[in-house]
Amino acid sequence: MLNEIKNLTLTLAPRLIEIRRHLHAHPELSGQEYQTAAYVAGVLSSCGIHVKESVGKTGVVGELIGGGKDERLLAIRTDMDALPIVERTGLEFASRKDGVMHACGHDVHTTVGLGTAMVLASLGQKLPGNVRFLFQPAEEIAQGAEWMVKDGVMENVNSILSVHVFPTIEAGCVGIRHGALTAAADDIEIIIIGESGHGARPHEAVDAIWIASQVITMLQQAISRTQNPLRPVVLTIGQIMGGRAPNVIADNVRMLGTVRSLHPETSEQLPGWIEKIVANVCSAYGARYQLNYKRGVPSVQNDAFLTQLVESAAVEAWGNEGVTILPEPSLGAEDFSVYLKEAPGMMFRLGVGFKDKRNYPLHHPKFEVDEQAIVTGVVTMAYAVYKYWN
Repeated sequence: MLNEIKNLTLTLAPRLIEIRRHLHAHPELSGQEYQTAAYVAGVLSSCGIHVKESVGKTGVVGELIGGGKDERLLAIRTDMDALPIVERTGLEFASRKDGVMHACGHDVHTTVGLGTAMVLASLGQKLPGNVRFLFQPAEEIAQGAEWMVKDGVMENVNSILSVHVFPTIEAGCVGIRHGALTAAADDIEIIIIGESGHGARPHEAVDAIWIASQVITMLQQAISRTQNPLRPVVLTIGQIMGGRAPNVIADNVRMLGTVRSLHPETSEQLPGWIEKIVANVCSAYGARYQLNYKRGVPSVQNDAFLTQLVESAAVEAWGNEGVTILPEPSLGAEDFSVYLKEAPGMMFRLGVGFKDKRNYPLHHPKFEVDEQAIVTGVVTMAYAVYKYWN
C-alpha cells in the first residue's frame, strides 16, 4: 500500500505543484477566503468527494466514504488563510494581491490536504474507513477553528490529524513532536489608574507611568521565582499607551500583551497569579487597576497513539533519516488545539527548507518553500490515514 500511495502521489506531483502555485499567487486574508474555498471545493468535487461549502463562514468540508466496515471517522485539517504581508520573494508565481502573502505556508497545507484527498479517493474501496477533510479559514486570527467546530465539523470524529510547515527542517523530512507542540496563547490588558499632577511635584500625584513600569518589572521578576522553570511562561507587554504632556504626571496607562504557556495546569492559574501581582503593586503606591485577561487558544497536545502512528508511517516511508524527533515545543500558537477539545489529535511538522540557499522564517516577506516537500507531506499523511484502521 505504501508503494501504491507513493506512485499515486508522484503521478500527481505536477498537478500538486500547479495547485500550490495557484494558491500562492491568489492569497486571501482570514475570513475572506472565498476564491480559495471555491477552488478547493472544485478540486474535491472532481475527485468524487462530497463537498459542503460555507462551513465555519468560509471553510470547506469534504466527506470521503471508504470501502471498509470500520466505523471510526478520521478527520484531516488544513488551513487556507494568508497574512497581511508584502511579498518580496521575486517568484514568478508571487502574490498578485498587494499586501497579502502566504508567508506561513498555508498554501502548502491546503495543497497537502487536497493531495491527500486525491490519493485516498483513488484508493476507493481499499480505504478501510471514512475520512473528513476540513479546510479551515482564519487560523492566523485564531478564530477559524471555533467557527468550524460550532458548525459541527467534529461530530462523530474519532481522531484528527494536521500538518504545519517548518523551514528549519529540510524538505523531504518530517518533524515529530511527542506531547506539547505549541503553547497556549492568551491576551492581557492592564490599565493603571493614578492621579494626575505637575511633573515638578510628583509627591502630590500618583504616577501611572512609573507604577506601570513597576508592574512590568515585577511580573518579569516573579516568573523566575514563582513559576516552575520546567513549565515555561512567557509574558510580553507589547504595547503601552499613556501620558499627555512631558510635564504632566500621567493618571492612566494602558498596557497590552500576550501570555504563553505549555502546560494546562500552568495556564489555568495564570490570570489569578498576574492579578495578585498587579494588585499588590498598585496597592503599595496608591493606584487602582483594571485587568482584562482573554483566553486564547490552548496548547496543542499531541496524542500519544496518533503521534506513534504518524511517526511509524513516516519512518516506513522515508527511513529514520527522513524523520526528525523535535526535542522542544514551540511557544507559537495554533488553533488546531480547539479541535482537540472534541477528539484526540496530532500535528506533524513538514520540512520545507532548502539545502543550498537561505531559509527565511515564517511570516517573513521572503519566506519560500522547497516544493518537493509537498510529495513528502501527502505521502506521510495519506499513509498515516491508511494505517489508522490497520
